[in-house]
This record gives sequence, C-alpha cells and structure tokens, in this order.
Amino acid sequence: MSGRLAAVLCLAVLLACADAPASATEMARLPTTPFAVLPAEVRHPESLAVDPASGEIYAGTFDAREPATTRNNRLLRFDNAGRLLAQHDVGATPLTGIAFRDGKLYVLNFGASKLQRIEAAFDATSPIEDLVTFTALVPAAPAERRIDNPDGSHDTIRFGSAGFPAINGLVFDRAGTLYVSDSFQGAIYRIPDATTCRPCRVEVLARHPLLATTGALPFGANGLAFNADESILYVNNAGDGRVLRWRMPAGGIDVLADGVYGADGLLFHDGLLWVSANQIDTVVALDEQGRVRHRAGDFLGIADDGTPRGLLFPAATVVQGNRMIVANLALPLTPAGGDEWEERVGRWTLVGFDLPSSSP
Repeated sequence: MSGRLAAVLCLAVLLACADAPASATEMARLPTTPFAVLPAEVRHPESLAVDPASGEIYAGTFDAREPATTRNNRLLRFDNAGRLLAQHDVGATPLTGIAFRDGKLYVLNFGASKLQRIEAAFDATSPIEDLVTFTALVPAAPAERRIDNPDGSHDTIRFGSAGFPAINGLVFDRAGTLYVSDSFQGAIYRIPDATTCRPCRVEVLARHPLLATTGALPFGANGLAFNADESILYVNNAGDGRVLRWRMPAGGIDVLADGVYGADGLLFHDGLLWVSANQIDTVVALDEQGRVRHRAGDFLGIADDGTPRGLLFPAATVVQGNRMIVANLALPLTPAGGDEWEERVGRWTLVGFDLPSSSP
C-alpha cells in the first residue's frame, strides 16, 4: 500500500469516527444560563422552592457574616422569568431549607432553630408563623463510626457536638409529613401533619453515625429526597461527599454514592437524583444505582459586574417546567484572604439549565 493511500484511509477512518453518534456512556456537560440576579444588598442564596403551578421561584439566604448586625437575610420571590416580585426581611438569622406546599412556604430558620411558615404569595409585611423549635438532643452526638481499612486495621470516629440543632434540609411526603435533617447532631426529624398541626411536634426518626461528619466541610446530613414511591429516603452528607440511602420505614442506612464533595441540596426528578456538589461547582445527576448520568455547569470565572459565570458553590435546585434552577451560594469558607473565588463575588445569582430529555 502506498503512503498516500494509507494516509487517505486513515483520514477516512478519522472522519467516520467523528461523524459517529455518541455512545450510550458519553456525557456532555449541560450548560447553564442566567436566571436572576439578587438585589444588590442581598447575598448567599442557599435554598430554593417552586410553585409548580405558576413557576414562581422562592429563595432563602444564608448570610452568616460577623458581626451579626451586618447580616441581611431575606426570603425572595421571583416570577417564572426571574423578575423579582417580593422580598421579606428575616434579619440576622440565616435560612437553610425551604419548601412549597399548598400555597404556603415552609422555612427552616437555621439561626433561630425554628420551622416557620409564610404565605407563598408573601410581600414585605406578610406575617411569618413559628411552627416548631428544635432543641439539643441527648446525647448531642450520634454513635461512633467504625471504618475498616484495606490492611485489616480499623479506625473509630467519635463525634463531638455542642448540641446546636443545625436544621438544614427538608422534604414533604405525599401525606404531608415533613422530614428535616440535622447536620451537626447527625439526625433526621419527622413532623407529622406539618401543614395542619397546631402545635406541631418533632419526632427524632433517626440518629446514625453516617449522618455526621468530621470532614473539612463541617455539615453532615443535608439535602433530603424521596424516591418515586417513597420507599427510600435519600440523604446527602456534605462533609463526607456521600449520598446515603435509607429504606423506609425501618431499614438500614447505607452509602449509595461516594466522591460527590460538598453534596448539598438534593432533588429526585424523573428517576434521577440531582445533587448540588458545592465544592466542585457542578450539579450531578445519579441514577438509583449511584452511577453518574449527567453533569451540569462549571465555574467559568467572575463577570465584570461581580456575578459568577456558571456555577459557584451551588447549594440547591428546583425544577421549573423543562429546566432546573440552581442557587449559587458563593460562600467563602476559609479565614484566609485571597484563596477563594467566592471572595470576588459582588452580586449573587440564580442560574438555570435545560433538563435532558432522557438518561444517557
């Protein structure tokens, strides 16, 4: 075979490969587009909820600056195109999870250790109702965790806790029972009839060493989501970078997936678990076997107006029609200066991406 013929054949093979359809295991990163910019004086959107009928988006902020007098925490309401409709000032206490249910917004007031409720169509003067106050557990920390090492040895983690109830994620089941995670005390709470109870009561549903962490990110149990028939409650452990699986109502807790560092907000949609991986600036979709099926977003720098390009410390997601909305928490974590892009953010954002039509 002549050199020229060999070259032509090689080129033909390359072109054929280039034109071939993507294999079933190839995954393109889903790109994000801007959805909303928060008001200039408001920062750190941590939690999201959606009214599925109107498409209105709700956001709660986690402004934990010191001194507390500098904080400016808000509940925000946007229309389905990202235009700001209303703000409600909650002052110095940071918020974590929020959820929409039957025309009401349920709010975890992290700083006050309370579950609160407000009309979903709130404005600046709408009253907010206290439903439950969470307290220290006894013991404050969960049981120790044993880790078996490859060399046959083992380690034992003994958790500490000062007894602060770090309420973080929440999810309703179809019956109206509310489930809440506690990131510091390694617990899952249950509040029966949360939409109608007066007064409400908190039940400690689980204490488990897999719900606590000694990781660099000091939050254990975080986002919560049920599978389609509510037989499994999925739980993110942010500090461990894990998605956990709890077979309801009395099964064991085990690990579904590892290596999702900063596993924060969690959402089950159309057979996939969407995990906001806040320390790797992406949203990861897992199937129910724990395999990665999609990745959305990247950090692409800081724009001239101070907003993040793409994702920066994504903390929560909601589905609005055929797209997913993501909160860019963009929260600096270290005391050092100049080591985190979050320090450069001047305006905080929500972004979106189109949901894939099917799993790869």
